[in-house]
Amino acid sequence: MRSKVLVAFVLGVGLLAVCGPLLAHHGSAAYADKTSEFKQATVTKFAWANPHSLVEFDVKDDKGTVVHWTGETASPEALRLIGWGKTSLRPGDVVTVYIYASKTGNPAGRLNRIVLADGTILHDTQLGGDAGDKSGYGPDAGGNAPSAGKDNSSGGKDAK
Repeated sequence: MRSKVLVAFVLGVGLLAVCGPLLAHHGSAAYADKTSEFKQATVTKFAWANPHSLVEFDVKDDKGTVVHWTGETASPEALRLIGWGKTSLRPGDVVTVYIYASKTGNPAGRLNRIVLADGTILHDTQLGGDAGDKSGYGPDAGGNAPSAGKDNSSGGKDAK
């Protein structure tokens, strides 16, 4: 009996040791606490793929040099639930990007939202709305969208 308990304990500890790093993958400690805004960003690629979709875009820095950024967002299925689609972004689209930049200084980060040229707002499911609120999104939730422009998280209706 004592050996069965010991085996169960060892297996439980082993399982926790293996699963811990998997859960850490979804943390946000690698990103800044506040969003950076990039106006006039040009989309270069939109990868609609698991486990995370990626948006690549070019922006000019303070010196006028073009910097290529990559923004990570949720899985395609999670994005589809809040109004995104495979063709939501296309190379050449000029957008405004709000992103939690990497703390390492690399031009990469986690998307907060993208504002399209027509005012449509594409939110990310992980870090949500303007204040980084992680709740309130979904077809029936109504969200906590900005007060101006169209908000795709509430079915593309005007958020005014």
